[in-house]
Amino acid sequence: MTNPLFSGNYRDGRTFINDKVTYIKRIVTYICNEVLFRLMADIPLDIKLSTLPHSPGVYQFYDVEGKILYVGKAKNLKKRVTSYFNKRHEYGKTRVMVKKIHSLKHIVVKTESDALLLENNLIKKYQPRYNVMLKDDKSYPWICIKNERFPRIFPTRKLIKDGSEYYGPYTSMKTVKVLLELIKSVYQLRTCNYDLSSEKINTGKYKLCLEYHLGNCKGPCVGLQTSEEYDKQIADIRQIIKGNFKSSLHYFKKQMKIFAREMQFEEAQRVKDKIEVLENYQVKSTIVNPRINNVDVFSIISDDAYAYVNFLQLSHGSIVRSHTIEIKKKLQESDKELLQLAIIEIRQRFNSQSGELILPFSCIISEDLKVTVPKLGDKKKLLELSERNSKYYRLERFKQVKITDPDRHSNRIMAQMKTDLRLSEEPRHIECFDNSNIQGSNPVAACVVFRNGKPSKKEYRHFNIKTVDGPDDYKSMEEVVFRRYKRLLEEDAGLPQLVVIDGGKGQLSSAVNSLDLLGLRGKIAIIGIAKRLEEIYFPNDSIPLYLDKKSESLKIIQQLRNEAHRFGITFHRNKRSKAAIDSELEHIKGVGKKTAEVLLKKFKSVSRIKKASVKDLSDIVGKSMAKKIYENFH
Repeated sequence: MTNPLFSGNYRDGRTFINDKVTYIKRIVTYICNEVLFRLMADIPLDIKLSTLPHSPGVYQFYDVEGKILYVGKAKNLKKRVTSYFNKRHEYGKTRVMVKKIHSLKHIVVKTESDALLLENNLIKKYQPRYNVMLKDDKSYPWICIKNERFPRIFPTRKLIKDGSEYYGPYTSMKTVKVLLELIKSVYQLRTCNYDLSSEKINTGKYKLCLEYHLGNCKGPCVGLQTSEEYDKQIADIRQIIKGNFKSSLHYFKKQMKIFAREMQFEEAQRVKDKIEVLENYQVKSTIVNPRINNVDVFSIISDDAYAYVNFLQLSHGSIVRSHTIEIKKKLQESDKELLQLAIIEIRQRFNSQSGELILPFSCIISEDLKVTVPKLGDKKKLLELSERNSKYYRLERFKQVKITDPDRHSNRIMAQMKTDLRLSEEPRHIECFDNSNIQGSNPVAACVVFRNGKPSKKEYRHFNIKTVDGPDDYKSMEEVVFRRYKRLLEEDAGLPQLVVIDGGKGQLSSAVNSLDLLGLRGKIAIIGIAKRLEEIYFPNDSIPLYLDKKSESLKIIQQLRNEAHRFGITFHRNKRSKAAIDSELEHIKGVGKKTAEVLLKKFKSVSRIKKASVKDLSDIVGKSMAKKIYENFH
């Protein structure tokens, strides 16, 4: 009888059931559950809910066609399962799933940790639509110590049950190659695949190869190295692979002293070189107290749609493995739920036998595991290192997704902005306003438009201030916001989900007055951003919001503000320059606006008009006018 209850590895590599009595009890429990499933198949859902036990266990939701929708675990089955039907869920996907539930099944287990293990196995077996999936189809490399006389050591991606030892899996072939190169530089091992039985060696079947003459092998194929000496090397290599360099360093230091005492200085130097290689590698890999041994470190960071879990495995103070996985959320699962599933899956995948977990918060994983939530010291530094790895991986994924999947990138940013700015909907259409003037001269304003977090330059608009005299930013802002949205309403054009005002509380209040006059208050979200400390202001709230300086939401708002400023300043400069040019020509007696435009059209700039001769000017405006203009500039 095959059942996920009995499949997979458990904790430190032992099978899930480790004694016959417990095994028989579990079989009986499983059979009873199967019988109950069949008996309850046609029982209405409300009756099933009322008869659920107050025990740890796993529940399964099915739709009307009998397809599995969701697998979950619970410390108290009745309390957890009935909660799906007794409250209104905040997230839409959860509401949709609950509407689809037609029937349910449950399995009672002894402890909460057993429920976690069973849930993980059932999710892998059935792959329900609404469960997060920790998929990874990659074939990871291993280091194999071959089961043979004078064992070979080599990398492989295939595990063959022939009695050989396999260490890993490793997260990259690069790590395996570095480790094997270290071993090769320190120990002389054979690379041939000959059958080195004592009978074949004694009959002289093999001859010394190039590897022996290069000093990479001691020639066990012709009896120049004993199996005892070779096995001593293999024993030391096992410890190095596990991250323990103590035995090898002790042996080589002892050898070096013996060679030095016997005046064999060349041999002593060779051994010293090996010691330096080992010590250099150990220094690079040891980042904390070397007494920290057999520890797994897990950290998690998440946003609305994805979570990233980093795994560090330590042995003798050295990091022997690092791996980060990305998890797509299905029902807005909590970090605790995701971390529990990830720990079980990753430890099984990498066959971890560590007895201690270092976590950012307390989680129930297994009664046999020690869970540490460090507050300071070396273990806290390890947790911080794991968190940095998670954040780095997340940023790298963002860069990749931005190129390969721009829609997912914009969806994530829009969802993040909705959360950060407490909006009722995602700000797919954002508009930002900025005023530009110098001591009240040539007052203008600019409106820039972003769609899905990107500039939509064809929708940018300039405004000449018409109703305000002098440098009055508040009145100017009130005018342009009113004009902009009055026109959009008249044209029945789409309104933005968010308006950003470049300025503090004063400018924001002026913009809000315009929305009130148009009856748009509450229909459009509006915020102000003050430049000094990048405070975000909301209407009728004197306390600003401070977003993280690295926040993507803040970066989008800053980009909007900077783009509005650039667009407005460019328009203001052009207007001011044109006014200055026009006035410089028009102050000449007899030169009007029409004449100035004709001259500028021909000569392109005032400086060229100044350099022009009377003849050049007369060809455009006649001799009399040309003489006046020439004499004015000379």
